[in-house]
Amino acid sequence: MSDPHPESTASHKPRIFAVANQKGGVGKTTTAVNLATALAAAGETVLVIDLDPQGNASTGFGVGRTERETGSYKLLSGDHAPDQTVRATNVPNLWLIPSEADLAGLEIELVSVQRREFQLRTALAAWRNAAPYSFIIIDCPPSLGLLTLNALVAADAVLVPLQCEFYALEGISGLMRTIESVRRRLNPTLRLQGVVLTMFDRRNNLSEQVAADARGFFGEWVYDTVIPRNIRVSEAPSHGKPVLLYDFRSPGSQAYVGLAAELLKREGRSPVVAPGAA
Repeated sequence: MSDPHPESTASHKPRIFAVANQKGGVGKTTTAVNLATALAAAGETVLVIDLDPQGNASTGFGVGRTERETGSYKLLSGDHAPDQTVRATNVPNLWLIPSEADLAGLEIELVSVQRREFQLRTALAAWRNAAPYSFIIIDCPPSLGLLTLNALVAADAVLVPLQCEFYALEGISGLMRTIESVRRRLNPTLRLQGVVLTMFDRRNNLSEQVAADARGFFGEWVYDTVIPRNIRVSEAPSHGKPVLLYDFRSPGSQAYVGLAAELLKREGRSPVVAPGAA
């Protein structure tokens, strides 16, 4: 396990990314978990915030439901400071704020709270200019409700996983409208970080067509790296591990290594160590 917290001497202005898509089953949590792991393997200090009541990102890091007494619910409700909710993972350089069971009812609890869309941004305020993490990755629920809205208000940018399946582009239009609305009304610095094509099957003409349509619509926002359908990626969460720890040589692992390298290049950063060091 990693140390409970990064070394206090390591302080950065973190880049905060919301990984979001209101459609379920698109590889959103898989992307959040494995991209974060690949960034950590590249020498970055990474915090994942599991903001999905289903808690799949927490499961993907091997944190069972009985081990989640303190996490994102207490963070958003203001009961705990951020550093009181962080726990180590089995990935070096990577920490987690897990999802708690109570998170499912938080949207109802916040209905009467003023500036309820700013709960997460306020909670992370002390870290916005200096944090012990270089990246904070927020795994959003598969909806455009108040939890996702909190993530978008707190984030610098949005990373959108887009599955290579029929209706994929039609389903993303609601998210893009929400991002634009948040930018106009609540977070003027929010931008699209990129679109990641997931569940790509080279044997399937539909995957090629969706990829071509996505690149035609989003242009340079679409990453060159695509995430293939890969059984190892699907198996890894049942073992409580990111796929990079479960089977580093698998095509899925190597795709996330490539995605992390491409993201770091877009962000103007260079890997501190080779990705294979994990």
